Amino acid sequence: MLTRRRFLAASLATPLAAPALRASEGPIKLHELYDRHAMSALAQSSEGTRISVEGYMAPPLKAESRFFVLTRIPMSVCPFCETEAEWPEDILAVYTRRVVDVVPFNRKITASGVLELGSHRDDETGFLSLVRLMDASYE
Repeated sequence: MLTRRRFLAASLATPLAAPALRASEGPIKLHELYDRHAMSALAQSSEGTRISVEGYMAPPLKAESRFFVLTRIPMSVCPFCETEAEWPEDILAVYTRRVVDVVPFNRKITASGVLELGSHRDDETGFLSLVRLMDASYE
């Protein structure tokens, strides 16, 4: 029988279980991280955890970088952003453990790393990100 106490307990536990449930379904799609110009509930509940996201590697900003941009669709140029207001809802900054081996821009990849949210400007490149994967790898 569903009581008020059981309902409240289940309601409170559901957001905590969401990242684990979603992660078992395979890589996250970029659009799942955003919700109308804000971070989605999935992104917020996954912050600080290791996730996998699929997309395309945009051309790097510079040679021998440990950073690239993952995009929803193949892009032949890097979507470098100047301000937070211009941050597109279909890219993800990916900071890798090693120097990036560039993948052709039209080949789908899966990047895995620790999800971080919030404004961050990269000291080396000046790239501004609102959402990123840290300590990442890709295949």
